[in-house]
Amino acid sequence: MTKPLVAILSGAGISTDSGIPDYRGPNGLWREDPEAEKLVTYEYYMSDPDIRRRSWQMRRRAGTLLAEPNAAHRAVAELERSGVPVRVITQNVDGLHQLAGLSARKVIELHGTARQFVCTECEVRGPMEDALARLEAGEDDPACAVCGGILKTATVMFGQNLDPEVLGEALAVTKACHVFIAVGTSLQVQPAAALAGLAVDHGARLIIVNAEPTPYDEIAGEVVREPIGTALPRLLRTLGAGGDRVA
Repeated sequence: MTKPLVAILSGAGISTDSGIPDYRGPNGLWREDPEAEKLVTYEYYMSDPDIRRRSWQMRRRAGTLLAEPNAAHRAVAELERSGVPVRVITQNVDGLHQLAGLSARKVIELHGTARQFVCTECEVRGPMEDALARLEAGEDDPACAVCGGILKTATVMFGQNLDPEVLGEALAVTKACHVFIAVGTSLQVQPAAALAGLAVDHGARLIIVNAEPTPYDEIAGEVVREPIGTALPRLLRTLGAGGDRVA
């Protein structure tokens, strides 16, 4: 008997227990410092050297590369190991699903990864540790070592389009899944947010695990407001055991 496919859309809220702040929550980065959004906006980043310098210093201080997976990330990996077909569609760029043990091919990174840098000219990539080492050595806006172009994190900044192949893969998984779990996401950023409605349109059961209300709560089969670090592992254990929430 084929087990039902579980798709998990994860947002910033799943990583807050790992010490990575969210953006739009009650204590989110954009609420505390609206100007910080400019540091990850493509137009500002490409046109203003001062924005780039501030953005690099933000990356240097963020500690994202030092973050460790938490109980929620580990629970997703454990569900996959239990034999349940799992695909993660993540809005996060921290790579913690993979560090928790989920195969990279099971993770669709809608917004790219902060664990690499990319040149905006020649598109060469490399590990973020290398770029941060250049900052530590005294550079404040490191240029591409290959072509001299502007470097940025290998993430999708505000003002950039998602990779159409990555989005296409996310759409295919969403349409094929039997259960769609939106966890730690406000479901306000498109096109990622629309995946929740698309899943329901194609017959999936929608479960939302988030601290605050979302625009899709009314069509969800279940809404969980409890802390993600305890609620998601409990929910996924039920799915792994073949609980009735799958139906």
